[in-house]
Amino acid sequence: MGARRTQSVADGRAEGEGRPRPGVRLLHKRAGVTSHSLVREVQQMLDAAPGRAWKLCHAGALDPFATGLLPILIGSATRLFERVHELPKTYEATVVFGTETDTCDGGGAVVSTGDAGSLTALQLDAALGSFLGWTKQVPPATSNKRVGGERAYQKAHRGELVELPAADVFLHRAEWVRHALPASSVMRLTCRGGFYVRSLARDLGRKLGCSAHLSTLTRTQIGPWLDPGEGVVTTLAGLDAVPWLPTVALHDDEWGRLKPGEGVVSIRAKPTAPRWRPAAGFPPPSPLVVATHLGRVVALLEARPGGYAMHTALLPPF
Repeated sequence: MGARRTQSVADGRAEGEGRPRPGVRLLHKRAGVTSHSLVREVQQMLDAAPGRAWKLCHAGALDPFATGLLPILIGSATRLFERVHELPKTYEATVVFGTETDTCDGGGAVVSTGDAGSLTALQLDAALGSFLGWTKQVPPATSNKRVGGERAYQKAHRGELVELPAADVFLHRAEWVRHALPASSVMRLTCRGGFYVRSLARDLGRKLGCSAHLSTLTRTQIGPWLDPGEGVVTTLAGLDAVPWLPTVALHDDEWGRLKPGEGVVSIRAKPTAPRWRPAAGFPPPSPLVVATHLGRVVALLEARPGGYAMHTALLPPF
């Protein structure tokens, strides 16, 4: 039903794997490289292999200074992008107190300063707790958000004024793991896709009245996927690529009648429960069902009265 193998970054091939197939490739991103450059590197590996041309994308960019887990979706798995966006993401981050920058990280120009000399761990706990749950957050001007068809960071790097609207974001858990006050503290947090940890550092500094920015950021997990570590790649296919959704096995006639936009099909089998679920209190993912046929993932279905309708075809299957 699925495949899970490790490989080196250098050769780009999983042990025992022949031609590439659709699925999810988990990489570790180092500081100083861009998410796009890693996507391009994988694209070049796939283009060098025999067979079809492969479409791919990352499932959530990391800033160039950040490190950690970067999933790359390959082939029909690119249609899982919005589903991955709904999963919890866990980070460790260092917040530096006393200065706010225009990029909300250590690479920007200082825009404000403050006195952090009297900060205490209790004050930091109270401030961090106020950002839990659903809140409004203004993304950094150098974010990956689109403004007029262009990425915000591209405009900001040209010196253009970028004003982004506040967005609804969700912070599930957050805690301080160590302090080096008054200079800095390290936090661990779990949030939904769309949350900017850089913005959280900026907003913490404003709330505490001392200014702050982010100096390090590491993504350790997205949903069920862990950072494989530097120099290692993990390849996931089949149900291993979507363990947070219920699954149902289709008979030949059922799969033959399931077409996009062509109504509801009764399915004899009952969906099995997900093998992985977000923690209690985290917003649940969209109520979709993964359909398999002959042991391969072929579609996402949505329940309707009397059966299921096609939500997303995942062809070629994986």
